[in-house]
Amino acid sequence: MTLTPREREVLSYVMAGRTARSSARAMGISPRTATKHLENAYRKLGVSNRVTAVLAAREHGLI
Repeated sequence: MTLTPREREVLSYVMAGRTARSSARAMGISPRTATKHLENAYRKLGVSNRVTAVLAAREHGLI
């Protein structure tokens, strides 16, 4: 399983407790784009929410 650099970046902000809006601001992208990166990461990780996405990404050494 492979996540793009942006998907990993947005997950690292989520892991730090940031919202999609706050993550987007830090990344210099729109909140909708940050949310889309997060949704793509969910799909690739086979999860449906932020907490399990972070746990799965950490478990696989992706973040």
